[in-house]
Amino acid sequence: MAGEPDETNDPDDPRRKDTNPFAGTPMEDMFKAFSGGQMPDMNVLMGQMQRMFAPHEGHVNWDMAKDVARHTVAASPDPSPTSNQGGAVADAVRLAETWLDRATSLPVGATTSVAWSRAEWVEATAGTWKGLVEPIAEHVVGAMGQAIPEEAKAMVGPLLGMLTQAGGAMFGQQVGQALGGLASEVHSSTDVGLPLGPDGVAAVLPSNIAAFGEGLEVSDADVLLYVVIRECAHHRLFAHAPWLRGRLVGAIEAFGRGTTIDVSGIEAKLGSIDPSNPAAIQEAMQEGLFEPQRTAEQQAALDRLESLLAFVEGWVDDVVDQATRETMPSAPKLREAMRRRRATGGPAEQAFASLVGLELRPRRLRDAATLWAALRDRQGAEARDAVWAHPDLMPSASDLDDPLGFAQGERAGGEPSSDEADFDAALADLLEQGEAEAADEEKGSADPGSDGPDADGPDRPTA
Repeated sequence: MAGEPDETNDPDDPRRKDTNPFAGTPMEDMFKAFSGGQMPDMNVLMGQMQRMFAPHEGHVNWDMAKDVARHTVAASPDPSPTSNQGGAVADAVRLAETWLDRATSLPVGATTSVAWSRAEWVEATAGTWKGLVEPIAEHVVGAMGQAIPEEAKAMVGPLLGMLTQAGGAMFGQQVGQALGGLASEVHSSTDVGLPLGPDGVAAVLPSNIAAFGEGLEVSDADVLLYVVIRECAHHRLFAHAPWLRGRLVGAIEAFGRGTTIDVSGIEAKLGSIDPSNPAAIQEAMQEGLFEPQRTAEQQAALDRLESLLAFVEGWVDDVVDQATRETMPSAPKLREAMRRRRATGGPAEQAFASLVGLELRPRRLRDAATLWAALRDRQGAEARDAVWAHPDLMPSASDLDDPLGFAQGERAGGEPSSDEADFDAALADLLEQGEAEAADEEKGSADPGSDGPDADGPDRPTA
C-alpha cells in the first residue's frame, strides 16, 4: 500500500532484503521485481535463465563474469581518461625510465603507455584472470563432483550437466563482482604483483591513483609519477625474467590441484544443524560449510607464491627507492603508504581472496626489500639484478629470515650454503658476460667502419 515503508522488522515479510533467496545470483533482479509488487519483464527473466544455463567453455562463465564486472564498475562514476591525462602518463613514463636507468641494469620493458578507466582495466585483464582462476575453479568443481556418492550420481543423471552450467554461472557472478570491486582499487596493470595486462604496456588508472593520493599531502603529479615508476620497474623485471610468470602461475595451478572437499566434516556439521531453522543453515553456509579444506600441498604452493611475490615487490621497492632517492623528496612518504597498502589489501582484494582461496599479498615485503638492498650494498646493483637471470640463483623463503647472510653468500641460520661456490661462480659468470657484451657494443660503436648508430646517423641522446 502507498505510504508503507520499504522494509519491516517482520522476519516473514517478503519485503525484507535479507529474505532474498536469490541474492548474488542472476535471478536477484527478478526477486526484487516480485517483492516490489511489480511483474517482471518476461523477456528479461528468460534472458537471465538462458544466461544461467548457457553452455560455456571451462568451469566459469566468463562472459557473465565480465558482464557483471562491467555493471559493478558502472555503479559508480568511471570517466574515461582525458587526452591530458594520457599525455601526463606518457610524460611520467619517459621520466620514470630515465630515473630507472640509473637504478637498475635491467633494460626498459615497457614500449608504450596508456591511461585506463576501470572498465578498460576489466576488459584488458580479463584474459589473464581467466588463466589464474580457471585452474582453481576446475579443481573445486571436480572435488565437489568426487564428493557426491556414486548412488547419488546415478540418481541425478543428466541433471549433473545442468547443475555444472548453473554452477559456472554462479561462479562467474561472484568472480565478476570481485573483479568489479578490484577495478576500483588497483593503480596499474602490475599492481597485484602479476603482469595482468598486455606485454610491454605501462598502464595506470588515473582516477584510482588520485583517490590513493588523497590525504597524503603529496602533489598529484608526484603520486602519479611514483606509481608509474613502480609500473615500469615491474615491466623491466618480468621482461628480463621470462621464467617468473610461469613460476607464479604454476604455484596458483598447484594450489588448485590440491583442492579437496571434506565430506565427513560436512556430514558432521550437517548432523548438528536443525533443518527446520533457516537461520542456522544460513549461518553454517557463511562459516564455510562447503568450503574446500586447505591441504599440505596447497599450503606449500601458497608459501611458494607468497615468497615469489615478496621477492618481486621487494626488488621493485629497492629499485624505486634508489631511482627516487636524490630527486623526489616525497618518495619516502609514498613508499611507506604503498607498503601499508600492499600489506593490508583493500576490501575487494580481500573479497577476491575469500572467493578463490588465495591471497596475492606479500607478507614479508620489508624482509625481501632488505635482502635485495643488502645484496646491492655488498656486490652492487648488477649483482642484485643478475640473480633474476635464472630461478636457481634466486633466494629461498628461508633466506628472508637472514637477508644479510644471503648477501654474504650464506643461507638461513648463518651456515654456508652447500652450493655457495656454484652460486658465486654462476653470478660472477653472469656479471663478466654482461661486461663483455657492453665492451663489445662500445668497441663496435667506436669503430669508424662499423654499421653502428654513430656511423651515419645522428648522435644518440644521453640521459
